[in-house]
Amino acid sequence: MSLKELCQAVESGNASKAEALSRKLLHEGFDPLQMISALTETMNKLGELFARLEIFLPQLMLAGEALTAVVDILRPLIMERGEKGASKGKVVLGVVKGDLHEIGKNIVKLMLETNGFEVKDVGYDVDSLTFIKEAEAMGADIIGASSLMTTTMPGQKEIIELLKEKGMRDRYKVVIGGAPTGQEWADLIGADLYCEDATSAPRLMAELLNKH
Repeated sequence: MSLKELCQAVESGNASKAEALSRKLLHEGFDPLQMISALTETMNKLGELFARLEIFLPQLMLAGEALTAVVDILRPLIMERGEKGASKGKVVLGVVKGDLHEIGKNIVKLMLETNGFEVKDVGYDVDSLTFIKEAEAMGADIIGASSLMTTTMPGQKEIIELLKEKGMRDRYKVVIGGAPTGQEWADLIGADLYCEDATSAPRLMAELLNKH
């Protein structure tokens, strides 16, 4: 029994096998966060294959469903260990316009909520203006925008440009993530932070807010 088998089950879109394996791994004492981290890597790899047209949307969606089934099992255990107390910050979190892949975003949400952040999940295929309106309504500290395809990455840039146009750029920290993104892209568009993975997101966002 190994994490590799679980990742393979998710990759192949076998939800029932992934569920059974995740329960067995937990029974054997595996750390839920370690499991989440490995599965996030698997989904990032699939996202890259999809971007290169080496796999297609049905396969990616099946893998996403299998991962969701596993996350549903792990969520209560991770939430149990979550930090209690005052909110570390308010985050509007979503996937940019034209992008339908929200598994990674859902894992980031789970990680943030278990680490003391308030999160407003605006879903996927979200218009840039909606991110800003939701941030205003929430009184958010951070706008978190995910992109899983190179074709939708400009949506992250558009959020920042709209904030500048409206004279609101200094109100919110803009955090980006997703398989095709990186530090170079974050620097290019003027994002405040790039998060490589879900598990490091709470720490990096807390550090970002604590600087100011």
